[in-house]
Amino acid sequence: MEYDERLARFRQAHLNPFNKQLASRQHEQRPSEETQEVTCEDTLPELPPGEPEFLCSEHVMDLGLSEDHFSRPVGLFLASDVQQLRQAIEECKQVILELPEQSEKQKDAVVRLIHLRLKLQELKDPNEEEPNIRVLLEHRFYKEKSKSVKQTCDKCNTIIWGLIQTWYTCTGCYYRCHSKCLNLISKPCVSSKVSHQAEYELSICPETGLDSQDYRCAECRAPISLRGVPSEARQCDYTGQYYCSHCHWNDLAVIPARVVHNWDFEPRKVSRCSMRYLALMVSRPVLRLREINPLLFNYVEELVEIRKLRQDILLMKPYFITCKEAMEARLLLQLQDRQHFVENDEMYSIQDLLDVHLGRLGCSLTEIHTLFAKHIKLDCERCQAKGFVCELCKEGDVLFPFDSHTSVCTDCSAVFHRDCYYDNSTTCPKCARLNLRKQSLFQEPGPDVDA
Repeated sequence: MEYDERLARFRQAHLNPFNKQLASRQHEQRPSEETQEVTCEDTLPELPPGEPEFLCSEHVMDLGLSEDHFSRPVGLFLASDVQQLRQAIEECKQVILELPEQSEKQKDAVVRLIHLRLKLQELKDPNEEEPNIRVLLEHRFYKEKSKSVKQTCDKCNTIIWGLIQTWYTCTGCYYRCHSKCLNLISKPCVSSKVSHQAEYELSICPETGLDSQDYRCAECRAPISLRGVPSEARQCDYTGQYYCSHCHWNDLAVIPARVVHNWDFEPRKVSRCSMRYLALMVSRPVLRLREINPLLFNYVEELVEIRKLRQDILLMKPYFITCKEAMEARLLLQLQDRQHFVENDEMYSIQDLLDVHLGRLGCSLTEIHTLFAKHIKLDCERCQAKGFVCELCKEGDVLFPFDSHTSVCTDCSAVFHRDCYYDNSTTCPKCARLNLRKQSLFQEPGPDVDA
């Protein structure tokens, strides 16, 4: 019998450890030998059949806010998702209406209702509240849907936890930030500068000194110094200016000025703004190498080969434009990533020069050149019919202007053997005939014999 009494007291004390009324009542009454002889029927209330053995007092209202992780009284919601939280909020509202006005219980219920709503706001899907598009300072931010990718906010320099935080990415410059940091952005979108002023700084690290910046960051104007107090001054090798640690993350990028003048492709530290600008400009053909540094072709043999291949492709372009089969096969789309190659042979992008340095552009361009020449000279009869015969020697095969052993007249675009063209002391026969025809047309008629 003594064992049963102890078991009953143990069950009563451990059914609901957060029942404060029962705990205070047990502390007030010191256990004595008289109270220990209480039977199990006196201590435990009789439970209806089928109900779990919970001790849930009517005076304690639990709507899922109390830190009760060990027991689950009747009517408790674990609040693990939005639906359960909404149900708990509705029940809390009903309880508030039933309780007396201005009572302590009603005030506690109101506090619990506020906590429930805050928790619902945290768990609620951000798609219901945050807009999908935000336009700020020419940035066009789109809300990201990826939850598992871990990114870094470009504004506060902290990790973006996509699972519980809403974050945006600018479609123009790929600027990433939290939704709470959007209104704190002060730097305009770099893509606007690319669209309005697409040109490089071609001076190598044009430094003007930290004093010219008033010892402040060139972007956010935060105080900086070379000693690191209050913030470390970091130089951008592209602009030559100094930035704070929030605006300069020691990112590495190839500097266009060093490539054009020194053929130097070693990455150097640049600011975040410069890195985004260089990333957007890397494929834009804005470098006219013959004007910037014409001596570069004397030292880099690969550039001479690329220039010859580009000139040949420009000579092949008229064949494809007037050929139905070439237009249906869309042969010119082989150069859709380098559209400027079918427009001129002077403009280069940093990506072109980088591929030349790595040896990738020469191989790919040679394959495309071979494919184009094969169509014109072997596969298509219409393009073969547009070939030339050397009018100086009138011998040999059909000639095309992109052949390596031919020369093209600059006036009439006629094609000859290179040896025949330079060995002949006279002018181009076709140009000579054209000149004679012009002279005969403009020559004054003689006197009428019959008159």
